[in-house]
Amino acid sequence: MTADAPTAEGRTPDAAASGTRTAVITGASSGIGAATARQLAAAGFRVVLTARRKDRIEELAAELPHAEAYALDVTDRAAVDAFAASLERCDVLVNNAGGAFGAEPVATGDPADWRAMYEVNVLGVLHMTQALLPALTASGDGTVVVLSSTAGHATYEGGGGYVVAKHGAHVIAETLRLELCGEPVRVIEVAPGMVKTEEFATTRFRGDTAKAAKVYEGVAEPLSADDVADTITWAITRPAHVNIDLLVVRPRAQASNSKVHRTM
Repeated sequence: MTADAPTAEGRTPDAAASGTRTAVITGASSGIGAATARQLAAAGFRVVLTARRKDRIEELAAELPHAEAYALDVTDRAAVDAFAASLERCDVLVNNAGGAFGAEPVATGDPADWRAMYEVNVLGVLHMTQALLPALTASGDGTVVVLSSTAGHATYEGGGGYVVAKHGAHVIAETLRLELCGEPVRVIEVAPGMVKTEEFATTRFRGDTAKAAKVYEGVAEPLSADDVADTITWAITRPAHVNIDLLVVRPRAQASNSKVHRTM
């Protein structure tokens, strides 16, 4: 989907003109993205919600102060550039859009799935960061957040293309931090472990809800979208001279990607 004009739902008319700090959140139609939008809005940010599902982000924007929705596919560079040109300012970019498709081993993984994961998890981060970096720098106190995953730091069987993609997202954050040293822009990476949201596992298993449920079977308290959003918001709201380079967050029941305590 290409970008539409920003909608006015939920937006206070003078929000942009008032100097309120602006946070752009990708993948804001559900899960961690939506929860982050709510928490940043509560922290006083003007939030710009982007996602492909326009109806979802418009509904959320209508609930929040100083919020607006913009239908956007982060893999479409022309659409991303048009979106960036429409913004009056940008102080924070939360690169949350991503996803996993399939859980087959490397030997039988579908290259189309790998390509799709690379497009959204890596090139999507690249497109948004490149397009908004001038505004983030001009703000004098910009923050780029890359939502990677523990999959970006350790492999696991069946992870294949998702692990590759999230390693790519991690490397973007790590490299960008080196390249921006001395500029007024922080680069924060948040790497969640097991998070139970309404869509992630179901999408990965192509709508098979039974398989999706097994991911969390016996785990008393996996992370929630709100848990991760709270972590993101905390990192963003540290004093400007404090950079949270990398924050790995897991539920207590998960010691690693392959070791999880389950009560069966």
